[in-house]
Amino acid sequence: MPADAYRRYAIYYTVPPGPLARFGAEWLGWDIEAGCTPSARASVPDLPRPIETLTTGPHRYGFHATIKPPFRLAPGASEAALTDALANFCTARPPVPLHDVELACFGRFVALVARGDAARITALASGAVRQLDTFRAAPSEAEIARHLKPALTARQIAHLHRWGYPHVMDCFRWHMTLTAKLPRREAQQTCAALAPVLAPLLPHPLQVDALSLVGEDADGRFHLVHRAALTG
Repeated sequence: MPADAYRRYAIYYTVPPGPLARFGAEWLGWDIEAGCTPSARASVPDLPRPIETLTTGPHRYGFHATIKPPFRLAPGASEAALTDALANFCTARPPVPLHDVELACFGRFVALVARGDAARITALASGAVRQLDTFRAAPSEAEIARHLKPALTARQIAHLHRWGYPHVMDCFRWHMTLTAKLPRREAQQTCAALAPVLAPLLPHPLQVDALSLVGEDADGRFHLVHRAALTG
């Protein structure tokens, strides 16, 4: 796509090419790196409903962990300048190993989550949110209203107004979403079905060794724009 053709951008962790990335694309039905629908969906027995309905919503984002949530470019900002700024950010920071990534029910979603000490990955995400924030356009009233949920804490509401999203900074939790919001029993059934499939694919530790600039197209699907290695 031509420069600045995406309607929103985000900073993600995306899995490098390999068995885990391939499974993520085939499970969600969207390959964020190739920018296309995979030729086949993942084959997972004992799911509580068809894979297409389990992944409705998350499929368009691709297999990822959000670092800086989606945002519109600020006036005067460009994709090229954002790419350079991300690269500069990453050259000053080392990779972050996640030693305890596991499949779990994350509320009513199924996701890969990071257990244990999250200080380093939270610091990395917080730094990206803060240092790349000049590229983010101020959210509209409608965008703010969409994120305002009754369950938000006062701290999360403050983050929403300051950073455009409630689950950042000290409210950040690293995760890779695999399903839509499900009834709790179905989330547990899906987690149980996925566990033996994902177990041999998960590296120990999972190395967050790069951050990815991604863009959202007119159909709402995200594409990899640039992957910047963490080399600090």
